[in-house]
Amino acid sequence: MKISVVTERRAHEKRVAASPDTVKRLAGQGHEVLVEAGAGAGSAYTDAAYQSAGGKIVDRAAAYGGADILLKVQRPLGNGEGGGLDEMALLRRGSVLVGLLSPLQQKDQVAAYAKAGVTAFAMELVPRITRAQTMDVLSSQANLAGYKAVLEAAAAFGRAFPMMMTAAGTIAPARALVMGAGVAGLQAIATARRLGAIVSATDVRLAAKEQVESLGATFLVVDLEAMKQMETASGYAKEASEDFQRRQREHVAEALKKTDIVITTALIPGRKAPVLITQDMVANMRPGSVIVDLAVEQGGNVEGAEYGKTVATANGVTILGPANLPSDIAVDASQLYARNVLAFLALIVDKEKNLHIDTNDEIVKATLLTRDGAVVHPQLAGA
Repeated sequence: MKISVVTERRAHEKRVAASPDTVKRLAGQGHEVLVEAGAGAGSAYTDAAYQSAGGKIVDRAAAYGGADILLKVQRPLGNGEGGGLDEMALLRRGSVLVGLLSPLQQKDQVAAYAKAGVTAFAMELVPRITRAQTMDVLSSQANLAGYKAVLEAAAAFGRAFPMMMTAAGTIAPARALVMGAGVAGLQAIATARRLGAIVSATDVRLAAKEQVESLGATFLVVDLEAMKQMETASGYAKEASEDFQRRQREHVAEALKKTDIVITTALIPGRKAPVLITQDMVANMRPGSVIVDLAVEQGGNVEGAEYGKTVATANGVTILGPANLPSDIAVDASQLYARNVLAFLALIVDKEKNLHIDTNDEIVKATLLTRDGAVVHPQLAGA
């Protein structure tokens, strides 16, 4: 099959959907891998590296027009989204598109894939089951985002993280609070601990308590009984009741008064991110404190956070709303994403190198958006 890798053109995106390593593996399986010239530049992957791995460097038209399977990180640009480039118009009828397509937020574009005759798979819908761990792009990218968030906070913070005992006096350690103990949050906890901070964490899921404490952080408990009901069978957080959210806000508000660094990571699939920190809470924080809102792209966990911007409040708190933290570690993020995609391709391409879409497979069924000109995903069909 012809498998194409194209340049990502959305703002703040430096990742690429295949690395020279995964191109080598695909070529070794007998596939023809087409790589758009310059596709890996943002991730320090040269055209020569792709060629050495067995890829064929082509122009944009050939990469899109020749693809049986098109690999992307971000969803294709539509008309008017990318300075005159309409990637949707370049998609070949009958081709397969694999990427992070934001289907629950971009339902109109999902319908456009069907109209274009494209079979689309959304990698962020890979279920969190044991068999799918090697394909779990949300985990691989969130892990790096959690790490990078702490580094961004450290760079913006006007003090050191660890305790330092010097002849001139002792420097007290920074106090960090991580809100949301999923993959990103747990990595943020581990990174802040490595830097020497005293770390605490919150999460609506009681299951997170043991994970947080295993990393040496303190878990802030609001209501143990209520928290037992706050996790889906897939391991995602449910939306909390209004009463629980109120009590949690009161508990967190007190903790924030003594906190220097806050990392917020709370997301609900397909929904606007819950507000965890209000402007009143920010107003009661100490001057010099730093907040990093990892959910800013989906509405934000922090009132006043702005996507892609740094906000300085009147009381001296800095709120960071990073646009795409995995992209800031593009080499590693691309490497992990490419391996996720490679593992996924093994599900839809058989040993004879033919496309084989088995909707009885729960991973295939969960990620398949469109097929044969129709929207087929249960959450989107008829929407």
